[in-house]
Amino acid sequence: MSDFSGRTGLIVGVANKRSIAWAIAQQADAAGARLVLTYQNERLKENVEELVPQLTTPPILLPCDVSRDEDISHLFATLDGQIDGLDFVVHGAAFAPREALSAPFIETSREAFRTALDISAYSLVAMARGAAPLLAKKGGGSIITLSYLGADRVFPNYNVMGVAKAALESSVRYLASDLGAQNIRVNTISAGPIKTLAASGVSGFSGILQVYRDRAALKRNIDTGDVAGAAMFLLSDWSRGVTGEVIYVDGGYRPMGM
Repeated sequence: MSDFSGRTGLIVGVANKRSIAWAIAQQADAAGARLVLTYQNERLKENVEELVPQLTTPPILLPCDVSRDEDISHLFATLDGQIDGLDFVVHGAAFAPREALSAPFIETSREAFRTALDISAYSLVAMARGAAPLLAKKGGGSIITLSYLGADRVFPNYNVMGVAKAALESSVRYLASDLGAQNIRVNTISAGPIKTLAASGVSGFSGILQVYRDRAALKRNIDTGDVAGAAMFLLSDWSRGVTGEVIYVDGGYRPMGM
């Protein structure tokens, strides 16, 4: 594992112990990074606070609702006064109204579509814009986000979230182009299905897990640790020449024809 001593990272999207963002936080902490963790509201703040004692170095905890520009601005203004810059950012925020996942996609309301795209895709743009000056202070850095194969293929009950993930992946490419001159890299990990809080809103999720077990090259489902390992690569200097990419961590499901 790369040595992250002296590095500072912002991680957005820790909801509970099953969050992919939390697995990344644990590995980054074990590698020596100093972390900043955000929480959306007081309920989720309690969840994050319960996890904090498991980290070696106490993190900075700050509120941030990624759907509010004022929250994002306040987050980075506060950080600018507390740290000397950022080395990496992990964006793990995603949401779509439950009814937009259970009903046929054609019935997606304008408001549900707006909400899903705002929180799951636009928030990456807003976070990258706010983080860029702090990353530049360190001479550049790495931003990663989390996607899913539903951005490219149709999955039952994924619906508008698939459209949001497609927008997210496209945003990664445009951000990589905009920020590359500042030595800031932007990539996404497309993870296989994992039983997270977000996945609980997808009806028939256990069936998707079984399909992956049957058809993936590794004949197993992945876990949050698998994704965190790939994230550490993308956050480290080992991937200094990689940007604008979608890295698939799905046990080899995507390449299979049958």
